[in-house]
Amino acid sequence: MEHLPLDLPDNPRLAGNITHFARALRRAGLPIGPGRVIDAIRAVEAAGFSNKIDFYWTLHACFVNRPEHRAIFAQLFRLYWRDPRYLEHMMAAMLPAIRGVQEDRPAQAAEKRAAEALLDGAQAPQDDDRHDEDDEDTRIEADASLTMSRKERLRTLDFELMSLAEMTEAKRMLARLTLPVKPMPSRRSMVSSIGDIDVPRTMRAALRRGGDLHSLSLKKPRLRYPNLVVLCDISGSMSQYSRVVLHFLHAVSNAKGAGWAKVHAFTFGTRLTNITRHLAARDVDAALKAAGAEAQDWEGGTRIGASIEAFNRDWSRRVMGQGAVVLLITDGLDRDAPNELALHMQRLHLTARRLIWLNPLLRWDGFAPKAAGIRAMLPHVDSFRAGHSIASLEELAGVISRPDDLGEKTRLMAMMGD
Repeated sequence: MEHLPLDLPDNPRLAGNITHFARALRRAGLPIGPGRVIDAIRAVEAAGFSNKIDFYWTLHACFVNRPEHRAIFAQLFRLYWRDPRYLEHMMAAMLPAIRGVQEDRPAQAAEKRAAEALLDGAQAPQDDDRHDEDDEDTRIEADASLTMSRKERLRTLDFELMSLAEMTEAKRMLARLTLPVKPMPSRRSMVSSIGDIDVPRTMRAALRRGGDLHSLSLKKPRLRYPNLVVLCDISGSMSQYSRVVLHFLHAVSNAKGAGWAKVHAFTFGTRLTNITRHLAARDVDAALKAAGAEAQDWEGGTRIGASIEAFNRDWSRRVMGQGAVVLLITDGLDRDAPNELALHMQRLHLTARRLIWLNPLLRWDGFAPKAAGIRAMLPHVDSFRAGHSIASLEELAGVISRPDDLGEKTRLMAMMGD
């Protein structure tokens, strides 16, 4: 049995330590209020705290109620409750990571948020005077002069590896991004001083003058802007990316002068949900809260084929009739039958002016189309690009109107052929 150096229940330090721990969890993003802190103190007093495993799961039951919070809780518990090298762990997590190294550590994001929460004014448990003296004498200096600028690093940082502060700054940067599109000629024409001869208008003018042709009427195609249709995967494997992308889409929906005739947004996990009207709200937090309340399949399973089938059946004729550009945001990890998925993707591709697939898995240098869902979908998209960072979304703005941009599709299709 592993014992924890905690105070007895009649000592107020126990409640103080649990309160400090709860504050660190709240800074790391867990929704913890005073009621949960009181419940945790009572639960520990009732269950006992001599066994570390029992103590861990007692606090876990009181403070964790969502799957994505488990890793953050585990890291904070390890750092806060008597890891003798907790300060070294925190500083190591807070230092800038080198690209490639951070991708080899799936738990780095949780550890980084835990370290940030503890360094933001929280204190370690206070039952050891020697431990407090060590904290006061510890001084760590870091030279960041050779690192890239903070914003430049943030542009290329994976959304999944961002701390809370970095994510807040990233959302502010995304709110300023635009997604401009070039207008496209329509079948209708308009009067112009230069262009092709408008024969019907010219003949009608001549008839009004007794058949005399005094001048030629000219015309040119009337320009119009296409719709933007976004299908965003909100399943468990995409949750961190989809939340950030929806912030970006809110900015696109409310941008002035971007050119889109209409922005239609849909989310899907196990079912398709239309959240277009929610993104029209000016306040981004209110918009995403309303969208989350309507989409009941957040962070659940994935049924890409069934969701695209529902879109083709129920919404395609309503939103795709004006040469719409479609953004499909998903990792392509689907359990549906590949043949049916390919059929639904083919129909979606045929009704879209352009179909662009953003996949966060492309952040891996050695990515290969091995999953059956990816192999079924890839032949039916016009462009296949990464969607894991601010930089990747900025690049999207540059290629949205370029029909010759294929992204990584050519390279990956060659791999599939081999």
